[in-house]
Amino acid sequence: MEEEHLVHPIPPLYDGNSRILILGSFPSRASRAAAFFYGHPRNRFWPLIARIVGEEPPASTEEKRSLALRHGIALWDTVASCDIRGSADASITGAAVNDIGVILKAAPIKAIFTNGATSTKLYERYIYPVTGIPSVPLPSTSPANAACGMDALYEKWKVIADLI
Repeated sequence: MEEEHLVHPIPPLYDGNSRILILGSFPSRASRAAAFFYGHPRNRFWPLIARIVGEEPPASTEEKRSLALRHGIALWDTVASCDIRGSADASITGAAVNDIGVILKAAPIKAIFTNGATSTKLYERYIYPVTGIPSVPLPSTSPANAACGMDALYEKWKVIADLI
């Protein structure tokens, strides 16, 4: 698969009631095609968030958007542009990061969570020095993280329940 230079195509999701910010790394091919976060049908993000808030998993983009905003969840990614092969985080090079300050100025964010090792690494290296806000690293919801089942993800991710 050939490496491509890509610019993040999805705007951040937040409003004036967002209390937590969840940062992924960079949208997968499926997410880029859907023009929304966690668009791969096997990504466990939406079923996991629905389980945490006690709702049915959303199906449409509008249901996903509504679920997140209803529960004070802001979404974006650490990477603004990069060179990448397909959807593989491990292939990301030349990353430029997003300015999450736009969200922090507009919403009362109480905590920042990073979804997966790549997001955590890039946040700690490039964004934390600017914001001074530590992130809480969480295991990736990607289907590539097959070693971590849904119940194990839930046990780690339920830490967000007290903040939403």
